Amino acid sequence: MKLKSLFCVVASAGVLVASAAFAGEFGTADEAKAMLTKAAAAVKADKAAALAQFAKGEGGFKDRDLYPFCGGPDGAFTAHPTLNGKSLKDLKDKTGKALGEEIYATAKEGEVKEVSYMWPRPGQTDPVQKVSFVTKVGDQTCAVGYYK
Repeated sequence: MKLKSLFCVVASAGVLVASAAFAGEFGTADEAKAMLTKAAAAVKADKAAALAQFAKGEGGFKDRDLYPFCGGPDGAFTAHPTLNGKSLKDLKDKTGKALGEEIYATAKEGEVKEVSYMWPRPGQTDPVQKVSFVTKVGDQTCAVGYYK
């Protein structure tokens, strides 16, 4: 009886470790939404400091493949790890979808909505399904995306 119980505990632990390793490699929908909520609060508190943190991935605003990005009223990125100064509004996904226009059209102050598109994971070239949670904070349109 003891050996059977020990086997069950060891087998269960192995499944948990394997699940945690897989789940831990990429950010989840819940984690992306939580980061966007945190990012929106940071923009409200001190926009310039928040945008600087987002661009540098500081202050807890970079977690595996999750990071906030924002665009200003002119459509230019105001915070992104690699695309600062380029146009968020003109951004298209790898299939040609005008995702930047959709992000701007979908984002509403005080609401979190979703925009789906095809984008490669960091360090890869083949596009996969990505969903960004989007919101508007003052004059900023901000998002955090996760890969499905």
